[in-house]
Amino acid sequence: MRPPAPGFFDKLKWSLPWLSRYPLWRAGEIARRILRTLTRNGRAHLILIVANHFEPAWDERHGKVALATQRARVDEWCEQAEALGRAARDCDGTPFRHTYFYPAEQYHRPLIERLAGLESDGFGEVEIHLHHGVEQPDTAENLRRALEEFRDLLSEEHRCLSRIDGVGRPRYAFVHGNLALANSMGGRCCGVDSEMRILAETGCYADLTLPAAPLQPQTPRINALYQCGRPLDEPVPHRTGKNLRVGAKITSPVLLTGPLVFDWSRRRRGLPAPRIDDGALTSGYPPTPERLRRWRGAGICVHGRPEWIFIKLYCHGFFTNDQSITIGEPARRFLQESLEMADRDGRIKIHFATAREAFNIALAAVDGQSGEPGLYRNYRLRPIRQTEVAPATKSAANEQYDVTNEQFPLLF
Repeated sequence: MRPPAPGFFDKLKWSLPWLSRYPLWRAGEIARRILRTLTRNGRAHLILIVANHFEPAWDERHGKVALATQRARVDEWCEQAEALGRAARDCDGTPFRHTYFYPAEQYHRPLIERLAGLESDGFGEVEIHLHHGVEQPDTAENLRRALEEFRDLLSEEHRCLSRIDGVGRPRYAFVHGNLALANSMGGRCCGVDSEMRILAETGCYADLTLPAAPLQPQTPRINALYQCGRPLDEPVPHRTGKNLRVGAKITSPVLLTGPLVFDWSRRRRGLPAPRIDDGALTSGYPPTPERLRRWRGAGICVHGRPEWIFIKLYCHGFFTNDQSITIGEPARRFLQESLEMADRDGRIKIHFATAREAFNIALAAVDGQSGEPGLYRNYRLRPIRQTEVAPATKSAANEQYDVTNEQFPLLF
């Protein structure tokens, strides 16, 4: 579901905070790139993640669809996802996969069972998506209940999600429906100021909602892998925050943003007509090697490990016109062209990752690990289906990661 379309002046007003910071960010990124060129001879590792807002119950033209239609759509999607994963493998031999952010309010057991099977076969992972507060502002109690119930369904009934070191309570990545993370849409499509606190306390390790430009939820922080800088009980505590860096402590949820850069390649009457490139995979803006270069130029990384570059893209799996771009032949062609380009260049390696794997790689970077990022896909968070420890089991070492009302959430 998409938020209501705002007018031009609303978009401009909401965009001014990040637009005013963009030139400074760009100058800094150019300086950092020059420095990396002068001081490093190693490869750049591009860690490619696709956050799929996976809503089989929703059709962008007709609204909600019948369950039988949803099952047919998911079956067809899974077949295409398996075919694409077999055809496109990264430098580690890992198949291309989406991370499926499934809406809690659209849960149907047969659909999740099909996706869980896809995950079991190694062609994707399921995480949590939620639309709430759409008709009227939600409450903190209702939000907590919805997250906990869906988290437990996914982990206990379908063996999805992950645990720290394979033990403890389930952990999940999150995408906010309508982009209104932590009540960042002025009370619309959320209503819960303390949403980030609730996410942390229910096991969310990372949020992948942003970027949201040119809409109201876009924060001044762009092209960053960072932590909330304000108290988690406040609305929009992620409008500021420190970058993840080698040697630092981490609090959850971490904000893993996608690229937000300008594309100056378009011309109108011979003049530049810039547009925003926010990593969306759509038929109107298909992925190309040029876009990949722009995404790389966003330089999203753990500071101190600049050669590991995180490229979080996003799509809506069941927007009909976009499906071929996200999972069909155009997607296969883009991936293969990109992999071939990386092989020819010799200075780039491409790694396909899920949200969980990308977070693990970021944790490894924070801990000072280096070399091949693909070695750290299961660094701390391990898939529930691949562990044999009973869900209630806890190690003494894992106690430090538990959240209570008195602790700041989830220290890694």
